[in-house]
Amino acid sequence: MRRDKLLERMRNNPRNDWRIDHVETLANRYGLSINRPGGGGSHVTLRHDSGLKLTVPARRPIKQKYIQQLVQMIDQLER
Repeated sequence: MRRDKLLERMRNNPRNDWRIDHVETLANRYGLSINRPGGGGSHVTLRHDSGLKLTVPARRPIKQKYIQQLVQMIDQLER
């Protein structure tokens, strides 16, 4: 499988100035559904059919812990 450059950049530098569109791009690549609240909420929920779920605040920049959790989630999906 070809290495995903965005995933590797997130893995190597989770403190970077990541935006919610980066998170959504990666989520789409790995089959995660994206749920934005209809009432203008400030969080985005990522879900996978396997039951994995991650809620990320949509403020910029995305905090390091959420990027690390996203990378861990994708690693679990790849196994």
